[in-house]
Amino acid sequence: MGRDKGLLDFGGVPLILHAARLLEPLVAGVTVVGSPRRYAKFGVRAIADEAQAHCGPDGPSCGPLAGIATALAATHSPWNLIVACDLPYLSAEWLDWLLSRVLSSRGEAVVPRTERGIEPLAAAYRRECGAPIAAALAGGVRKVSDAIEELRVDLVYPREWRRIDPSGLILRNMNAPADYEEALKWWAVNRVNVSEHVRKPQSKPKRKRRSVPRRRK
Repeated sequence: MGRDKGLLDFGGVPLILHAARLLEPLVAGVTVVGSPRRYAKFGVRAIADEAQAHCGPDGPSCGPLAGIATALAATHSPWNLIVACDLPYLSAEWLDWLLSRVLSSRGEAVVPRTERGIEPLAAAYRRECGAPIAAALAGGVRKVSDAIEELRVDLVYPREWRRIDPSGLILRNMNAPADYEEALKWWAVNRVNVSEHVRKPQSKPKRKRRSVPRRRK
């Protein structure tokens, strides 16, 4: 993208705040994995990414795997929703559906899988996943799919949420300026319906609220 995605304007607020507001009605708390100095001013709790602790001060970024490890090391909740901030099409209804799947899962992680592969930054992880993920990271693993291959992963597929996402946009992220422009055009047309989902999910979850360390890409 060439700049911090979390600071991109989306619906009149930084994208990081847009994502936080989407999550807040569903969970006990939202935590941004990223620079506290950069994000705390938006009124969200932020914790530093521990990527360089594993890669070394002069090494390349460890990528999203380090963010997941940081989130799970900081949480006290049994289940934790890890969500990237660059998913502009994500809806509260879909997140509510995913959390409902978590309640019935016997796995250690509930992860969507699409034709592009697994989507580890719109997924739920048990706190116990933190140790093996951190160990994999310390051992040089950088791909999330490699780090979680020894875990009990409950995969979910687009056919299971087709009713919620007939357009197939839910898990599309933004990697380039053209993606951002396309998302802004979509928001201009759909912001009324999406804003309603942000304020009040269609089916209010009947469960204990949970904390959500969240990954910033």
